[in-house]
Parts: sequence; C-alpha cells; structure tokens
Amino acid sequence: MYNIIKIKTKAEGKRDVKVLVIYTGGTLGMVYDAQSKGLVPFDFAQIPENLPEMARLDFDISVLTFDTLLDSSNMNPSVWISLAKIIGEKYNEYDSFVIIHGTDTMAYTASALSFLLENLNKPVILTGAQLPIGVARTDAKENFITALEIAADKVNNLPVVSEVCIYFNSHLLRGNRARKRESVQFNAFESENYPVLAEAGIRIEYNKPYLKHHFPNAKLIVHDKLDENVVILKIFPGISEKVIRSILAIEGLKGVVLETYGSGNAPTEPWFLDLIKEFIDKGIIIYNVSQCNGGRVSQGHYQTSRYFQEIGVVSGADLTTEAAITKLMFILAQDTYFAEKKKNLKYSIAGEMS
Repeated sequence: MYNIIKIKTKAEGKRDVKVLVIYTGGTLGMVYDAQSKGLVPFDFAQIPENLPEMARLDFDISVLTFDTLLDSSNMNPSVWISLAKIIGEKYNEYDSFVIIHGTDTMAYTASALSFLLENLNKPVILTGAQLPIGVARTDAKENFITALEIAADKVNNLPVVSEVCIYFNSHLLRGNRARKRESVQFNAFESENYPVLAEAGIRIEYNKPYLKHHFPNAKLIVHDKLDENVVILKIFPGISEKVIRSILAIEGLKGVVLETYGSGNAPTEPWFLDLIKEFIDKGIIIYNVSQCNGGRVSQGHYQTSRYFQEIGVVSGADLTTEAAITKLMFILAQDTYFAEKKKNLKYSIAGEMS
C-alpha cells in the first residue's frame, strides 16, 4: 500500500525529532511535464529537488507515499481509516505527522482523523496547496515547510501541538473546526467558530490558550470503524415533501445531518414536522447544523426550532458540516445503544464543538 523513504537534511546541530510525511496526492505534488505539456504528479521521493529548502531543516524527515495517489475528490472513509492505522502503527517511531492532501476534502479528512485518533498526543497536520509545487507562484513551498516546522516544534521536550490541524496560508487551524472557503485565493480555509491556533509570520506565534492540552500518560486508541449510512440534507425554500421523504426513506439510512437556516430554524409546515418525527420514531438520527459559516444552532430559541427540540432532533451546536457528518459516522459505528449515540452527539469529544 505504501513505501517509506528518508529525506536527507544537512543542518548542523540536528534536533532529535522525527517527522513522518504521508503523501496521499493532491495539487501540491504536481510539476510541469514538458512531454505532455501539462501538470503531472511527481515521485515524492524526489521532493528535495523541487524543495531544496528542506535540506536546511534541523530534524529528520521521512516520506510515506501511497501506492495509488488520490485526488481529494476520491477521498472516502476507508482511506481515513487507513491513515489512522498508519499513524497508529508509526506512532512510537515518529514525533509527529504531516499529511499532504488535496484541498477539496481536507476538512473532512481532518475531522474524521480527530475522532479516529482518540487520546492523540502528537501533531497531525494536514496541508496542501492551491497551486502545484512546480508552478512559479506556488503556495506549496511555504505551506509544506511551515507545516513541517510546526510539526517538529517542541517546548521542554513536549510537542507544542497535540492534535489534528490544518495548516494553510500562514494559519494553523483546528482540523475539525476548519472548512474550505475559497477555490481561487490562497486563503483557502477558515475557522469561523474557533480561534486560529497559530499564525506564521517572521516567527510562528501560537495562540496557546486555544491549543489542546498535552496529556503525557494518555494512550493512543485508533478506531477502525465508520458507518457510511448517513446523508447531508440541506433545507431550502420550496423543498418538497417528496424530495425529503425519498431521502429519509433510503434503505439502511441511520443518520442525517440536517443543514437548517440561521440558528437551527426550519419550515413549520405540518407535513415537514410530521415527516421529521416519523423518521425519528423509526430510529433515524437527525443532527441539526446551521447553513451559516459562523454562529451556532440554538434549538428552541425561536418557535421554528422549538418543535425540533420536542421530537428529538439532536442539536449540532456550532459544528461545521464536515465535522458533523464524520462525527455521525463515528458515533453510529460505536457499539452503544441508540440513546447513548444521541447523547454522545451532543457533546464535544475532540474539541469539535463549544
């Protein structure tokens, strides 16, 4: 499935830090091919040739490359589980992990890993680029080099970062609080409901009060199950009963992330409310998140969401949709009773909600 090569660094006075780079694919690892006159993936083992700055870093770097590289549009739960297992297998060999990933689904992968890697006490930093490393104006070099530096950063022999993050365009974000906001500018990601964890300028300035605490005695638990019987349903003006019923009636469906208006509001037509209650009574979990990038669901605050509270719709508070759908997959896969699953969805398990 993969192979590992070690990158030679030449800096004097090396620190005793080992970083494993996991290359899954994505825009970052593309270069111009004169023969095809287009951009093609390059052998990531040759990354020093495209990024000679790596040789000046003062810690050890190894690169693990997937045998089959993935466009991030093809990312799926089985790959998330494979990534979690790789980190679990290599956890005692390396001090930190940097995952090179396409931007389109990076926030989903970061969210999923935050749940699959319970008691994580080391940095797992996802990064990528809007422009390939082989393009003159690329953002790939700064994103990758700084992600490596953050991953290797320690104070009193303890990692500064101990969680799953996304580093992009000078900002370090909590992975399960981030979402992609931009496809043509370099500031591709945002974290509206949680502060930036670090900002990289001349120095890397950490927002320490908001970093996850390090727990030295915590033992990593790698979970290997996600339930894919879920769907995202976005409410819009004019959505019909036929459409909603056809979605909720999908065979084997267990959970729905319901994207509602504002602070968790939805239509109050009797057919809509009766339909939601009908399928909740059949054992489907309805997880309420806001369509807004910022803010939170406050079920019961307005009359339009009060009925949700009464019939058992679960509030997703200030979750992103990416975190909500991956958390739902994670919770549904746990060997617990239905009521326990609904309870666990209400509370933060990896810093994903306030």
